[in-house]
Amino acid sequence: MTTVAYTDGACKGNPGPGGWAWAVPGGAFASGAEAHSTNQRMEITAAFEAVKANPGPLEVVSDSTYVVHCFRDGWWEGWKRKGWLNSQRKPVANRDLWEPFVDLVVARGDVRFRWVKGHGGDPGNDLVDRLAVEAAETQQGRSGDSPPEEVGAPDRPGAPTRSAASVGTSGTDDTGSGTDGDLPGHPVVILGHRPPVVDPEADPEGAGILLDELLTKLVTLVERDPELVVVTGLRRGAEQLAAEAAVGAGVPYVAVLPWPDPATGWPEADRERFEELVGEADGVRVLRPDVPASVDDQRAAMARRDDWLARRARAALLVWDGHDEAMGRLHRTLVDHLGSTAVVVVAPPPPPPPPAPPGP
Repeated sequence: MTTVAYTDGACKGNPGPGGWAWAVPGGAFASGAEAHSTNQRMEITAAFEAVKANPGPLEVVSDSTYVVHCFRDGWWEGWKRKGWLNSQRKPVANRDLWEPFVDLVVARGDVRFRWVKGHGGDPGNDLVDRLAVEAAETQQGRSGDSPPEEVGAPDRPGAPTRSAASVGTSGTDDTGSGTDGDLPGHPVVILGHRPPVVDPEADPEGAGILLDELLTKLVTLVERDPELVVVTGLRRGAEQLAAEAAVGAGVPYVAVLPWPDPATGWPEADRERFEELVGEADGVRVLRPDVPASVDDQRAAMARRDDWLARRARAALLVWDGHDEAMGRLHRTLVDHLGSTAVVVVAPPPPPPPPAPPGP
């Protein structure tokens, strides 16, 4: 018979005090804590500890796409072939956890992984969520051979659902109707340029400057409005920096995606980063259940996404160089819905100068 073990991780601050937990429905459980960790490290640790503690055929059930996709989609195989480097020839994040975890799963050969929607009403997921949050807050773990009688509160009660971009939808559609049509808290949407204008890979220094500026603006905004929630589409460039700025400012963020798994076809490293940011999000909205069949359909879906966001946000930060026509149209859309005083334009840093020609 196959044992089912639910796993979850939590972090207060990301980075900050962390907690992890696993539990077998109706059976054993365990949790633990780390003084300084991240959401992703706690998700990996929770699954790793479950595999170590439960011999025999095992199904690990996690709401982390980062964990599930590593094994389900074979990310680890590429990492090992490249000497634990990603497609950009950079070290794989969290290798110190991934390498022994992967070695154990491969050696056993009887472990499979399944994704579950976080905060979606699954009793097993709810239990490990509460145990992980409890461990992060108290910095104490516990264990037992039968389900615990008392557990703490869930992670961010009332916050939007964390889910995976590549699985299902949140119940909304193109028009924004449905049970999840509104965004939580006081939403501030952050949009802007993609590569090559904002390109952390090609210009990490410029991206760092922009990230610091976004972070500073968010800290100022949240001091005025503690209910602020960042909303981003997680496209490469400014929108992914928006998520990183939200984490740095201690502000929850929600990812609004135009269709399921928009990272399909991206380079491996970009797709991995997208999945990490989706996994760290406090909520996900997928606006249509199907993938557009053509480039024109994709453009139309992106335009509907921008309009959907503009109609629901209270304010906006737009990374715009002041010249790009597409960003100019987006600026007008935001101003039409929010008013000029609610839309703040953030100029991206100028591109780095080209390398000097070689000497004689």
